[in-house]
Amino acid sequence: MNSFSSEPCLHVNFAADGRMSRRRLLQLSGSALAASSLLGRISAQAAELKRQQRSCILVWLGGGPSQMETWDPKPGTPNGGETKGISTAVSGVQIAEYWPKIAQGLKNWAVIRSMTNKEGSHERATYQLHTGRRPTGALKFPNIGSVVAEQLGDREAELPNFVSVGQTIGSGFLGVHSQPFIVNRPGSLPDNVASAVPPERLKRRLAELERQNASFAELGAAHVVGEQQGLYAQGARMMLSPKLKAFQLDDESEKTRDAYGRSSFGQGLLVARRLVETGVPFVEVHRGGWDNHRNIFKSVSNLAGEVDQGLDALVNDLSQRGLLERNLVVCMGEFGRTPKVNANTGRDHWPKTFSLLLAGAGIRGGRVIGKTTTDGTEVDQDPTSVEDLFQTVCHAIGLNPSDELISPSGRPLKIVDGGQLITGLFS
Repeated sequence: MNSFSSEPCLHVNFAADGRMSRRRLLQLSGSALAASSLLGRISAQAAELKRQQRSCILVWLGGGPSQMETWDPKPGTPNGGETKGISTAVSGVQIAEYWPKIAQGLKNWAVIRSMTNKEGSHERATYQLHTGRRPTGALKFPNIGSVVAEQLGDREAELPNFVSVGQTIGSGFLGVHSQPFIVNRPGSLPDNVASAVPPERLKRRLAELERQNASFAELGAAHVVGEQQGLYAQGARMMLSPKLKAFQLDDESEKTRDAYGRSSFGQGLLVARRLVETGVPFVEVHRGGWDNHRNIFKSVSNLAGEVDQGLDALVNDLSQRGLLERNLVVCMGEFGRTPKVNANTGRDHWPKTFSLLLAGAGIRGGRVIGKTTTDGTEVDQDPTSVEDLFQTVCHAIGLNPSDELISPSGRPLKIVDGGQLITGLFS
């Protein structure tokens, strides 16, 4: 089971009578005030990147998918287990048998087989693979989705700049404006929006709230009130926007919905495509269940069919719509699994070698980066760190990884601390 940060995620909730307690108002306002003083410098090209509507879809396989049952099989070896390899569209490259659609479309994907790390607990590794930093001390670093939301998003946008289908790591010291907006039922309006009051009544309530806050502002809290009103305005823009239908799938054909798969995960990927098409710069979609300490071959066989279909449909759909060149797709989990099969026919936690997939945003499909030893226990060629991955993600979507965010103590912190661009993915 995965553990995630306890940091709150942004929901736009209104009580039945449209009121919020003054205490809660101040809590949100204080967070917003703190966030406003912590924003980092935005690179000179950020405006152009926003115009281009660059975006990223992170497909998170929570629990730690086995590299040997995904993109780096070892058939016929003592550690290979029951998993067979299958040929792909790339000559000489095999992946695990459970992924026939990805195998056929591997020229759209790049594989990194040489990821290596030291964090072997779910919570710590999940944090690191979302933030690029190991969890140390009291400082909470932001999810990369929150960084993208701040750098490429628009504070006046009608939809959130970071949407997550499923729970995820929060925005850390960047504050409430870049928190992920959580969707639990992909294909339907978010619960807190679906139950909203009619638009005209909502407008009246917001106007009344503004009048009530005027006296509060006169007492010296004008900035706090302004931040709080900004949060309400953000929620109101979304609830009143015609773009809200991007969360729904009513206007998608049955053929398209079937192509993604009728699972919650598959429909979540379809919602992700709709959101980035609308201009949301970062969307995360979760599929848990990969913590396979027992019966791994049966478990992965069941899991992979769902993910294989959804990923293939997503990349094909993005490509057909002309979105793939400006949208990065990353599919990964927090670590890999032990090369040696355990006594329960499963594999345990193994951060030393693991694999992931990337597509779009200038990534050259059909590339395989890195190599592990025959027994899968070590990286044999081109070791790739978490920092290398984050450098590469930033490059693909146009962010400068050396741009700085400012911590609560005033310390400047680079978006990515260390690492090198994986040039082989682009040349």
